[in-house]
Amino acid sequence: MPIHYLTESDVREVLTMDLALKCVEDAFRKMALDEATNIPRQRCQTDAAMLHVLPAAAKTLGALGLKAYTTGRFEAKFQVFLFDPKQGGLTAIIEADHLGAVRTGAASGVATKKLARAGASTLGLYGTGKQARTQLEAIARVRALSRVHVFSRDAGRRAAFAEAAGRELGLDVRPVDDPELAARDLDIVVTATTSREPVLRGDWLAEGSHVNAIGSNMMSKAEIDPEVIRRSSIVTIDSKEQGKLECGDFAEALSRGLLTWSDVKEFAPVFVGRYPGRQSEGDITLFKSLGLGIEDLAVAVAVVDRAKSRGLGQFWTPEGSTLS
Repeated sequence: MPIHYLTESDVREVLTMDLALKCVEDAFRKMALDEATNIPRQRCQTDAAMLHVLPAAAKTLGALGLKAYTTGRFEAKFQVFLFDPKQGGLTAIIEADHLGAVRTGAASGVATKKLARAGASTLGLYGTGKQARTQLEAIARVRALSRVHVFSRDAGRRAAFAEAAGRELGLDVRPVDDPELAARDLDIVVTATTSREPVLRGDWLAEGSHVNAIGSNMMSKAEIDPEVIRRSSIVTIDSKEQGKLECGDFAEALSRGLLTWSDVKEFAPVFVGRYPGRQSEGDITLFKSLGLGIEDLAVAVAVVDRAKSRGLGQFWTPEGSTLS
């Protein structure tokens, strides 16, 4: 069976945010209908590198496989491996740095579409990396943004990010030098940082705001303080099973009794209406994104289909020769 190999360049040519939003919506819908299996991230390491693996499957998406990536004192490297869901066998390998950033943005876009107020038009963004860029793009697809405030520790980086993102997306993006100004009186707030300590305080949030917390997926990291959780009328997460292993954002609130896992709703059933989401204009809503393998696979399947239709990528035979 030939193996389809796609590079980052191939992925960038076919993957749009609109496609990712649709794929991630499909993934959440399949999870809500118990038509998908998502295995929490597994990790192992040497003294120099850590391997992270996220397996998943969804028969009706034609998806079976995993995302794997390595981190350490080097640039992280990401791949998605797809297998034939009926006959087994490796069918595709996709370089997945850009894919992962886009699907993470899309997850927040889907959550914002469901939980933010319909008229929400202002956004506060903590972080200026590639994840912040795709968060902004996704949310701009689901809400008509009139103004964006961006904060990061480095004044030069946040000014450059604001100028580039504003120009590329046609938005009013303003760098702010006080972290409170990335939340105060704003409708939507996103934390997309590598910080180990909270960057967002709950007492900065406006009534009726929606928060996407996406930067932390380890118990040793937290971007939001317990007050964010205490003030939230609904707390959602992409996977409670995965959250119990790696949701540092909830750790202090859980230890202080401000939150129990029974209070937390998985987003997929909220998305399909099994549980209520926002109940009033004044509710503060929270979506905690850890990043799920099923999201990666749903997007990867669509990327492979588009790449094939455009003749992109290489096909390898099991013997190692290249077909095209």
